Amino acid sequence: MIQVCLNGRRGADASAAVPLSPEALARSAAEAVAAGATDIHVHPRTPCGQDTLSPRVVAATLTAIRAAVRVPVGVTTGAWAEPDPRRRVERVREWTVLPDHASVNWHEPGAEELAAALLERGVGVEAGLWSGTEGHRLFRRSPLAPRVLRVLAEVTDTDPATATGSARLLLAEVGTAHGRPVLLHGEEGGAWPVAALAFRLGLGMRIGAEDVTVLPDGRPARSNAELVAAAVRLRQEGAT
Repeated sequence: MIQVCLNGRRGADASAAVPLSPEALARSAAEAVAAGATDIHVHPRTPCGQDTLSPRVVAATLTAIRAAVRVPVGVTTGAWAEPDPRRRVERVREWTVLPDHASVNWHEPGAEELAAALLERGVGVEAGLWSGTEGHRLFRRSPLAPRVLRVLAEVTDTDPATATGSARLLLAEVGTAHGRPVLLHGEEGGAWPVAALAFRLGLGMRIGAEDVTVLPDGRPARSNAELVAAAVRLRQEGAT
């Protein structure tokens, strides 16, 4: 599995690869799927560029992307999009168009209630377990853990020399993940080393402008499709 993360919290000034509007996200999603992505993660953004859980913006974003691709589409529910845990749950209950899945950062306040609200609405939950947090411990104790769609193991170590070791430690902390599939990914300098590890271990992985804006050789990526194509080549090289 290769999940493409289309934008994240980056602005247009960060990279030419970052799409912003629903229309641009849809085009980027279609190109990324053509390049080999099998799943999409997106941050719905207001016209001012802010992450949001607004039902109107979520609906517009999902509708545009689904008109362009036929793969699952998921959204963020990060605390930065709505700082109030109670309001995050309310927003999810107000959604008029539902994503196929949504990521829930298990170390954030209110994660359990948020995951429950998503599951009640039939939305798959990606349990975001970040390295360097208590997320993995909280997840192991959660009665909802066996019901999540998958674990999103997020390596926050951006040093290419140490990110792989940090990834192995996080996977050890995650353990059996209650039998759920694990998608492993890194960020910035750690993105490509962690991607290579994910392929070696036979895990799902994520790549895209949210995580990294350069190719394995350090050249700036021109699009999410270019990042996905590089991941496909990395997978093929690992298989030979």
